[in-house]
Amino acid sequence: MEEDVETRKISSSFLRDHSYATEADIISTVEFNHTGELLATGDKGGRVVIFQREQESKNQPHRRGEYNVYSTFQSHEPEFDYLKSLEIEEKINKIRWLPQQNAAYFLLSTNDKTVKLWKISERDKRPEGYNLKDEDGRLRDPSMITMLRVPVLRPMDLMVEATPRRVFANAHTYHINSISVNSDYETYMSADDLRINLWNFEITNQSFNIVDIKPANMEELTEVITAAEFHPHHCNTFVYSSSKGTIRLCDMRTSALCDRHAKFFEEPEDPSNRSFFSEIISSISDVKFSHSGRYIMTRDYLTVKVWDLNMENRPIETYQVHDYLRSKLCSLYENDCIFDKFECVWNGSDSVIMTGSYNNFFRMFDRNTKRDVTLEASRENSKPRAILKPRKVCIGGKRRKDEISVDSLDFSKKILHTAWHPTENIIAVAATNNLYIFQDKVN
Repeated sequence: MEEDVETRKISSSFLRDHSYATEADIISTVEFNHTGELLATGDKGGRVVIFQREQESKNQPHRRGEYNVYSTFQSHEPEFDYLKSLEIEEKINKIRWLPQQNAAYFLLSTNDKTVKLWKISERDKRPEGYNLKDEDGRLRDPSMITMLRVPVLRPMDLMVEATPRRVFANAHTYHINSISVNSDYETYMSADDLRINLWNFEITNQSFNIVDIKPANMEELTEVITAAEFHPHHCNTFVYSSSKGTIRLCDMRTSALCDRHAKFFEEPEDPSNRSFFSEIISSISDVKFSHSGRYIMTRDYLTVKVWDLNMENRPIETYQVHDYLRSKLCSLYENDCIFDKFECVWNGSDSVIMTGSYNNFFRMFDRNTKRDVTLEASRENSKPRAILKPRKVCIGGKRRKDEISVDSLDFSKKILHTAWHPTENIIAVAATNNLYIFQDKVN
């Protein structure tokens, strides 16, 4: 990110559009892999679409960075739980990549109940000359086989195959909201409203319950788990956030069931700000460790906070995402927008954070210069290689030419899911059924 966020130039490439968007086309998660060469999106229709970055060519050096569709596959199907008379949606809640070990790629995808491990591999050769089968796969008449043939591999058009390698099911009573791959790359965890389970990648029929906050009497339930993530370097440490706005850091070395947290992060509430909506807007919708592992970032309805792992009583930084909505909480409660779950992401060097807002706005905060910028992901101003202009929202009084009034914001257009390339200034922003990829203008 350049020194001055305000004047930053961002060029965009626009990837996916459906003129007649259906509910199934709405993107529900976005995730870069560990190198940034691949970008996966999941949607409400249970599909996963993977984009691959173009390799740089000598005659078109500026094409480097364009992402094109690499593979599309149906990850989850709609199901019906006959015991509970419940429909299970196919919507992909989260995607997490595993670090690449060989030529194939692996990713985890989850809906409300079932986590699947997918292998994505390439094939550019096919065997020909079988003894017992024709070239099109039909069995040959044994009486017609007079000689043995040695099958040979012939080149063919590149095919990308997605195959499910593991299915981790039947372990969650409530809806899965998070999955996180451990730094030992042997285990991962899945979290729902009341429990967190630890899985081994090789074992699908059992998991270990590491957090259980379900009370004996459900009428005494005061909070639910909203997000969970492993520490990027310490395989024994993880955090989870709650609907009460608290974060618990747990150490799996202390006991098998992490019912006692090692650290408890909570900011005392300012009594002067207390209102009917205080509890709802303090619920944390996303928690993310910084790449260094020193900080955690949390997103609630109005703010993004950065916490130092060594200081539990208050965050070290608080950024107002859309403070102008404070006066609109009543109408946002009536149209259910107050329950929207926004995600937040770090850039590769942990110096800038990004999160979404309404009206297809997304916000960036530079932690060093304390500057921030509001940008808009929409078709009108996102022609390929267009430069994004910062947007401003005015609350009352006279409106300048380039400002937008808080009363004319479109709350049906919301940026809930974003992702940042692990090493470069390339970001992916999901705006309902469209995916935008923006990058710093290089030349």
